[in-house]
Amino acid sequence: MDKSIVVTVPHELGADAAKSRITKGIERLRNEYLDKIAHTEFSWSGNTADLRVSALGQTLTAQLDVQNDLIRIEVRLLGILSGLLSKVQDSLISNVKSSLQLEHSPPKS
Repeated sequence: MDKSIVVTVPHELGADAAKSRITKGIERLRNEYLDKIAHTEFSWSGNTADLRVSALGQTLTAQLDVQNDLIRIEVRLLGILSGLLSKVQDSLISNVKSSLQLEHSPPKS
């Protein structure tokens, strides 16, 4: 069974700075982990990013919508991955906050 989760993460960076930090965070994850065990695709169209991760016949897709003060992330877990829903949600929130470095970021001007 396929399942989706939606996570929103507030920030004070503005859309452009948030996009830049998200891109760096995803590239870091791809280089350090994902691309060693999976096939990944990542692209931006305006303020919306599409991410697709495939490994061992399973696929995860995500769409990130970056706004000036909020990031909305929708993740779709396909097949047996849908059983990992809560773990993916917790990890997703942690990784996005880490990428944005919310604790150390000055507010946008």
